[in-house]
Amino acid sequence: MQTRITRRTFTKAGATALGLAALGTPHARAASQRIRVGFIGVANRGGQLLTAFLKHDDVEVVALCDVQGSTLDHANQKWCDGKADTYKDFRKLIDRKDIDAVVIATPDHWHALQTIYACDAGKDVYVEKPLSITIYEGRKMVEAARRNKRVVQVGTHRRSSDIYKRLVELVQADTVGKVTVSRAYRLSNMYPSGIGHAKPATPPPDLDWDLWLGPRPERPYQENIAPYKFRWWMLYSSQMANWGVHYLDAIRWVTGELAPSSVCAMGGRYAVDDDRTIPDTMEAVFEFASGRLAVFGQYEASGNPAFPRGEIEFRGTLGTVYVDTRGFEIVPERGGQFQDRAPRMKPMKVEGGGRNPDLTALHARNFLDCVKSREKPSADVEIGHRSTTFSLLANISLVTRARLDWDAEKERFTNNEEANQLLHYEYRKPWTLD
Repeated sequence: MQTRITRRTFTKAGATALGLAALGTPHARAASQRIRVGFIGVANRGGQLLTAFLKHDDVEVVALCDVQGSTLDHANQKWCDGKADTYKDFRKLIDRKDIDAVVIATPDHWHALQTIYACDAGKDVYVEKPLSITIYEGRKMVEAARRNKRVVQVGTHRRSSDIYKRLVELVQADTVGKVTVSRAYRLSNMYPSGIGHAKPATPPPDLDWDLWLGPRPERPYQENIAPYKFRWWMLYSSQMANWGVHYLDAIRWVTGELAPSSVCAMGGRYAVDDDRTIPDTMEAVFEFASGRLAVFGQYEASGNPAFPRGEIEFRGTLGTVYVDTRGFEIVPERGGQFQDRAPRMKPMKVEGGGRNPDLTALHARNFLDCVKSREKPSADVEIGHRSTTFSLLANISLVTRARLDWDAEKERFTNNEEANQLLHYEYRKPWTLD
């Protein structure tokens, strides 16, 4: 069952002022007025985002887009009482002059093109994580946002968590000493059959399969790819990016890091028998020039908890933190070999009221406020790009089977030219970033 994830499966296509007064139509409106929004991708996460955005009275959803007709009709009836305009081609939605902002919840390989087109059309953008599927795409998205003076929020919604904001202050004030190791995991026991096996088939009659594929290579439809199982296919997504970006973004934020200096990832298909092209077991270790490690493990053949509580562990010299969106606990460290065994700090527990906050709605609120104020949002596109880069670096390390040294300023590997060839891929015509 052990199967190497190869470079071929990784790239098949071939690696080859500010302020309202400064804004033109349709943004030149008073801050109290409603924001007209179009949604691109309205299945699963798109539906969750519709729910979150519609909690805010200043949102008017005027258009929906999806490549599958039944999904589009369902969303229109459920969230818009059938009153929204609907499209299969996202370009028609983006071209509308009366839309202020677009929300993008499509598969990962579409995020870059749709975000850049929207920015170039004068729209603000809320785009789901991971920001992009290649590091080159991510940088182009940042450039498009800055070039057009657009607000672009990335869906790493822990950036809107009061719990995490408080933890950032504590850790960066050295309350737990120097954090030398941070850890998080994606845990789900998908053994034995995972996403299953399926044969190429005729796509559903209401699905535009060619448009779903977009810049990726032409291939037959397969029911364990779309609509959601694309997460287990390297050409369209990965679980390292899908889940890793949430936790690695939080680790980066709490510890104040910009980027790793090196990365090493290992893994493979060790136990699950399905059609996936990503590992069922994978672990990535990121090293920082400041002297610390971050570890993210994707374990899909075992699901038992890794920690006594929480979703991320921060191991400091004075105390260890276990945190999730509901609260955090700090367990004091004691001296080890040759050291005083007395506790090095007092224990601490912070709870957020016992309920899991609706961070997606809070994140949407932050985006909407920034559409009006023209300030940068909590998860600005540069933040989202830097955090997404972590996961993409890990995937490249896995494919090349190498420890990779990373120059964060130049966004290039310094010790492996093969890895640099995987920073982007050749789009299927007619799609292009240029």
